[in-house]
Amino acid sequence: MNKVLLFNPRSARYKPRIPNSVLTVAAAIDGLYDWAIVDGNRELDPWQKIKSYLSTGEYKYVGFSVMPGPQLKQAIPFAKQIKAEFPQTIMIWGGYFPSNQFRVVLESGWVDFIVNGPGDKCFPALITALENAQPYEMISNLIYRQDGQIIKTRKDELYNQDELASLPYKKLDQIYPLKRYLGKTYLGSRTIAYHSSVGCPFTCSFCAVVPIYNARWKGKSATHIYQDIKFLKYHFGGNAIEFHDNNFFVSEKRTVEFAKLIQKENIVWWGEGRIDTIDKYSDESLRLMRQSGCRMIFFGAETGNDEILRKMDKGGTQSSAQIRAFAARMARFDIIPEYSFVLGTPADTPEQVMKQIDQDIAFIKEIKAINPRTEIIIYVYSPVPTEGSDMYNKVMESGFRFPEKLEDWIGPQWDQFDLRKNPLTPWLSPEMIDKIKDFETVLNAYYPTVSDIRLGTIKRKLMRTMAAIRYKTGIYWKPYELKALQLWWKYRQPEIEGF
Repeated sequence: MNKVLLFNPRSARYKPRIPNSVLTVAAAIDGLYDWAIVDGNRELDPWQKIKSYLSTGEYKYVGFSVMPGPQLKQAIPFAKQIKAEFPQTIMIWGGYFPSNQFRVVLESGWVDFIVNGPGDKCFPALITALENAQPYEMISNLIYRQDGQIIKTRKDELYNQDELASLPYKKLDQIYPLKRYLGKTYLGSRTIAYHSSVGCPFTCSFCAVVPIYNARWKGKSATHIYQDIKFLKYHFGGNAIEFHDNNFFVSEKRTVEFAKLIQKENIVWWGEGRIDTIDKYSDESLRLMRQSGCRMIFFGAETGNDEILRKMDKGGTQSSAQIRAFAARMARFDIIPEYSFVLGTPADTPEQVMKQIDQDIAFIKEIKAINPRTEIIIYVYSPVPTEGSDMYNKVMESGFRFPEKLEDWIGPQWDQFDLRKNPLTPWLSPEMIDKIKDFETVLNAYYPTVSDIRLGTIKRKLMRTMAAIRYKTGIYWKPYELKALQLWWKYRQPEIEGF
């Protein structure tokens, strides 16, 4: 029986985290097929490890989990090299990138199948069909080419997360010592990366999740989450949690139940949520969350312009007034709100684009005045293929086009696209990009992120002092002195590196 090789490409700054995506696939096939994992974040030369497995002739199936951004730098050349040296292998990609950019991935000729969404059931079903020369056309959540045509099979409903196989942490520990995945962060000395749910019930027009899950969400029960976290705590020493869910806080009932369970474990935790969802939580729930260890929550504030919020389809309830009030409310409960903003959305004229950038900068400063502890994450708007939305239609009318060849995604002109730092969109001029980046530099110096645990009090005070005049006067142009200091001290940007 052929074996399965699973590859987790290297992420930004090679930060090791539990590779939940490939580990989920491993859990789905465990006991059915032998498998091995190669983690690009744990290998100096992942290709040599991949080659050593494939050279045995035992591994016919290779699964890649590919997120947009830095992972493509290894995923694309390695896929090409595997097909060149081991043409008999079957290449299967999953993750946001191939699901959203399926055409360019399949037309490369290196990828045979794409798992379009959760692979818990379709991945083992596909392997079984291929092993037994059976048809796979009726297997859900697949995209592939057949007779020159792109075939997309039907999408399954999201599965009951408690009924899925538990992640094989102990087997992973035999390949890579799991304690080394639990790194020191702002949250704790051994931070667990954990997924407790899939999908999101909202349809934000700039979000890569929307085309994959179509406003669906399923979460593990609070009890199941607690059992997993206890296992990782008592077997591997975990003492903090990053919930990497697209939206951890969908259910107040689940959140409260988890907070009650985890409270006695003395664990600090962080997650992602929506302002208009958590603003509906009671004061009692927020107080309990903080008592249980919730220290910070990531929110997509996006903009202070209510019209653009409407175009972004932020659920119809989030507003600039709510964003302001919620920042103040979080201060009452000692929970740090981490607000992300998306600057540089398309408009009819360059003057309108620049005006909106200026308005969002002013709004960000207003939020910092309301609650100085609010963490600010700045992105530059980059399109995702959410066809039918007003914003995406505007993007396509501007002449923007995604790369037509898979290898172009790792070219220098697209290198920063999916980090939302330099998207090369036609309506943004170099002057606009410079203004956003220069303001970000000044903001990060005047309000250094609390998540950079390497910055001591003296360094923080020095940066703040040097940035004070620029921040207060609005003179952000060419802050070379601040950039040099941040480069020297290797200032951590959470939107790129995490905690």
